Amino acid sequence: MHPLDDTIVSFEAAAKLRDLVIREHEIATAHTHPIDTQVFHIRMASTAGKREAASLLLRKMYGWRGYDVDPEAAHVPNRITLYAETAGATVGTMALCLDDAKLGLPADDNFRDKLDELRAQGCRLCEPSRLAIDRDVTKRVFAALIHISYIYARNIHGFTDYVIEVNPRHVMFYKRMLGFSDFGGERQCSRVAAPAVLLRLELSVMGEQIERFGGQMEAAPGERSFYPYFFPLRDEPGITGRLIQGRD
Repeated sequence: MHPLDDTIVSFEAAAKLRDLVIREHEIATAHTHPIDTQVFHIRMASTAGKREAASLLLRKMYGWRGYDVDPEAAHVPNRITLYAETAGATVGTMALCLDDAKLGLPADDNFRDKLDELRAQGCRLCEPSRLAIDRDVTKRVFAALIHISYIYARNIHGFTDYVIEVNPRHVMFYKRMLGFSDFGGERQCSRVAAPAVLLRLELSVMGEQIERFGGQMEAAPGERSFYPYFFPLRDEPGITGRLIQGRD
């Protein structure tokens, strides 16, 4: 198979724009990219080698805080892993876990009672997790990973809500940039031995923001969220089709 045949979507974006950086902290070791336009490819990590490349980036980005990253966690049956690549380097990754009656979600470890409230209301839950974006990478990579996970969850599988566990210091980021809201309060996360806050976002609300702002980028100067950096709504059918062809 040609290496680009499994690409879900590709796009060009300028590199090394400081105001377009998603970062947790200054990282001592980081990829160095050209300052001109780069081509980014978003793919699904459907092989062991691709999953390992995504795990390496994740361990690098999380390791400086002393968080342990279980490499086997990416292989659970109800989870997919997406990754972003440019010039042969993996520069972004995220996982999406779809709720399953037997396997549940990672957030069940700490917030099972709150998730069960939503399940009792008929909500179909999915959990973005294991998100890592390399230093000096355009915000379009972050937006692309989130948008594709949304398409996979809502358009293909009919899920209704994102739930996500985040460190308290990142709560305002997810509220401001994607529209998440408080749901569940703060508890100690057993997996990383650190505090975690449970947030929720209805995918119908995300869809409304994508329809309103998707693809506008700098043409929406008053909008501070990430939604202008999502793909335009007209791109969703093609992305959906490629996801269906390449899904695990």
